Amino acid sequence: MLSELRRSISAQLPSFLTAQRWFGGKARQVREVGITDAIPVSHEGANSVVLLVRVNYVEGTEDTYSIPIIRGAQAGGDSLEDAFSRPQFLAALLDIIRREDDVPGEKGRLRGCQTKSFSELLLGPETAQPKKLTGEQSNSSVIYGDRAILKFFRRIEEGENPDLEIGRFLTHKARFAHVPRIAGWIEYHARNGKLATQAILQEFTPNQGDAWRYALKTLSAFYEQSADLSSEGLPQRDLRRSEECQRFSSELMAHLLADIALLGKRTAELHLALSSQSDDAAFAPEPFTMQFQSKLEGSFAELTCRTLSLLRARIADVPTEYRDQSRKVIEREPETLQRFHKLLSAPIDAMRIRIHGDYHLGQVLYTGADFVIIDFEGEPARPLAERRIKQSPLQDVAGMLRSFHYAAFAPLLMPPAGSSVSSGKSAALKGLAEAWSRCAADAFLGQYYETSDAAHYLPTGTGERAKLLQMYLLAKAFYELGYELNNRPAWVGIPLEGILRLLTPEV
Repeated sequence: MLSELRRSISAQLPSFLTAQRWFGGKARQVREVGITDAIPVSHEGANSVVLLVRVNYVEGTEDTYSIPIIRGAQAGGDSLEDAFSRPQFLAALLDIIRREDDVPGEKGRLRGCQTKSFSELLLGPETAQPKKLTGEQSNSSVIYGDRAILKFFRRIEEGENPDLEIGRFLTHKARFAHVPRIAGWIEYHARNGKLATQAILQEFTPNQGDAWRYALKTLSAFYEQSADLSSEGLPQRDLRRSEECQRFSSELMAHLLADIALLGKRTAELHLALSSQSDDAAFAPEPFTMQFQSKLEGSFAELTCRTLSLLRARIADVPTEYRDQSRKVIEREPETLQRFHKLLSAPIDAMRIRIHGDYHLGQVLYTGADFVIIDFEGEPARPLAERRIKQSPLQDVAGMLRSFHYAAFAPLLMPPAGSSVSSGKSAALKGLAEAWSRCAADAFLGQYYETSDAAHYLPTGTGERAKLLQMYLLAKAFYELGYELNNRPAWVGIPLEGILRLLTPEV
């Protein structure tokens, strides 16, 4: 069967891959696609095959994707169909973990593993029918009876995925309560002894959606109520921050800002947990070194120059109202590079720890009363080894603060259906959005620093903390600018405003 699949399916792989939402190589030219392994998976009479496929591009490094398929008949031979459409395959994945099976393939094998949390979640054979989640990006996920959720990695790399490594550490060593418990996983063992994480099984957390949706829903309702304000009634930049934040004292906003403060507390508790085991080399805090700082400066400088080169090339695609901001950011390239150099060329009295690595409102589930932090794999586009490097936890903090800035403007750039916030009113509300993002940052940071207290991984002086945080905020904003230029030019105003705000010291 496998030899037949190789003959009939291989030619279909390139077009199949480019049609999938989880395929991350759409912007690159594919040179060749080849099957490196095929692992038959059977359950209740249904036969599927997990294909490991190597994708070579005209430029850059190759990728390996995991593609579970079933054989579908069509005129002229077999067709390629995703096995995630079949409940038998989804049930088989859980069974591999439940039985801790070894499933042999042509050149390697899949192996199921479980933790003590597996039995605690009562994941027996009677578990309800699996349900595939929709609307995903880089991975595929399945819920089993509202008890557990399995994340199946589509692009796999050699080594243990940080999502599994950090999740298991937080579950069983640090005992951090605000992440889903790890119940098990599936790993791929190659013939040469190397392994890769194929899937993770975690506790399913009942929730009201992620914190991004919660913030957008609340802000949209607030803007609806405020849409009749004149510009004179909006917060002004020359107001003191405490006065500015009084504008958000309504019950609706007070509840959201209180929850954001709680999120600051949970984030600090996460970082304290991640730095709690000095006897585990993978998690023991490490000091900043000049070698690390030099590499970080080079990375930030390369990001800045690459992004501004893209901005120059695509400035015609930037909406007219953001052209002036674009030119100002371009003009300040030398100043930006000097900012990075000045901070990173001097010793930094702080520690580096394992962090989330891709922290924003979309990575936090809102239960209605608290938060659960998810998805610790880091930025999927970065190599796995790079995602495991210890960093300042202020990188996570910067990611969340930038997410507040995006949340403030998203309802204005993309009003929900039925919204009365017209484009004209939206322009008048921009000052309100800026003010809210600053107040949200204050609420988050206040509780984050209070909970962190004298954490050894943070600089001791408030001035040094602020400088380090500003550096990570600036780097994040440049990353966002590059993303928006490539994907949503209409949104470039958010990172442009962020960059200019960070380059302009507050009086």
